[in-house]
Amino acid sequence: MAELSGDSSAVLAGARMIERAQRSVVQVRSGGRGTGAGVVWRPDGLVLTNHHVVAGGRRNVTVALHDGRTLEAKILKSSGGLDLALLGLEDSRDLPAPPVGDSDALRVGELVYAIGHPWGRVGAVSAGVVSGLGELRGSSARYVRSDVTLAPGNSGGPLLNARGEVIAINAMVFGSMALSIPSNAAVAWGASESRRVRLGIGVLPAELPASMHREAGTSGLVVAAVEPGGAADRSGLLVGDVLLAVAGEPLDGTEALLEALARAGNVVTFCLMRGGKIAVMEVRLAESGRAA
Repeated sequence: MAELSGDSSAVLAGARMIERAQRSVVQVRSGGRGTGAGVVWRPDGLVLTNHHVVAGGRRNVTVALHDGRTLEAKILKSSGGLDLALLGLEDSRDLPAPPVGDSDALRVGELVYAIGHPWGRVGAVSAGVVSGLGELRGSSARYVRSDVTLAPGNSGGPLLNARGEVIAINAMVFGSMALSIPSNAAVAWGASESRRVRLGIGVLPAELPASMHREAGTSGLVVAAVEPGGAADRSGLLVGDVLLAVAGEPLDGTEALLEALARAGNVVTFCLMRGGKIAVMEVRLAESGRAA
């Protein structure tokens, strides 16, 4: 058998890398809104996609895996501002999760690959080069800009470097540029779900009276339910308490709470309002299979 040349070996290695990555790319179907892509984020059933792929489909989201299985999915976390959503798959384990690379190490001119399902073509691949990094003009969001070809069905799929590492999540087209959310931003955003901290409460947004704005801000989270025996219950949190801040940071929504819990150690300090008075309470956290 003739030996492969160096160029042929590199091409073959690249093709094998793409084949491995394709096994980690899924189809996300959301409530009759069409399909997008997603990538297995963790082997135990976490899938990362775009917020706009699943927006409006909270009651009916399914994920089709590369092996042909279709599984029900639950939206664990979603951010319209960052355009990311984290899904939890039911009855799944040992899924093929690709390595995640360091998006801060990307350089302009670096070769990248996009995998998704443009116009329904499952697992289609396009290649290009990084053309820019940083913020898009008129926006505070950070993107990886490249000239890979994206189309409807690519949203939520991975952008890979030449080593097969996920270095961004494909999001949209802006003019002739493809815009993708850096992997480091996705890792930081998803940290709370990865750590799986469980506080054991249900919360709802709360508007604070004008008389408290100077001292406590304009909004907080009211405790609507406390799980018996959970971390919050053991520490003395009560239904009706209004959480104003955690670890010294104001709480302006559930995402802020989840992110603060992800950064916390075994004990987290809450500033809260109870009976019209402000108090400070420490809660010793527990870890389990679900967040907050």
